[in-house]
Amino acid sequence: MKISRFHIFLILICILGSSTNYGQRPQEPRLLIEGEVMNPQSLSISDLENMSPRTIEAEDSDDVRHRFTGVFLSELLQNAGVTTGSKLQGEYLVKYVLITAADGYEVLFSLPEIDPYFTENKILLAYAMDNARLPDGYGPFRIVVPGEKRHARWIREIRSINIIFSK
Repeated sequence: MKISRFHIFLILICILGSSTNYGQRPQEPRLLIEGEVMNPQSLSISDLENMSPRTIEAEDSDDVRHRFTGVFLSELLQNAGVTTGSKLQGEYLVKYVLITAADGYEVLFSLPEIDPYFTENKILLAYAMDNARLPDGYGPFRIVVPGEKRHARWIREIRSINIIFSK
């Protein structure tokens, strides 16, 4: 069977047309911070690495102690313009943080649970564990809450953080 130039041309068009990212780097996953914020954010791991990376040790649900690296959730909210610190009073005390994963799983924190002005808890938005990026099924972003007896709010595969008034 003889292949004509026309058929070769069609084959090349199909091959080149099917690779929409040809010559481009894949886009980094993004974390959205939105809702009742002054500065909505769309952050990549690179953006978080350029902030103030923190490392904490905590025992994961596998009963193994790991080193998690990321940014404190309180700092992310502050950067987004959420009311924090001594200004977090009155009507602002009924704001909450709804964190949503890729599969639709959601967890909730009140602002005082996160704010260092109110608590000693250090909630971390992690992007690495034991000096490596979070593996599939856990990342690219994950919440780590040291000291909680259960890991139900250690939400994985986070896609968005939404600040909402409860009223």
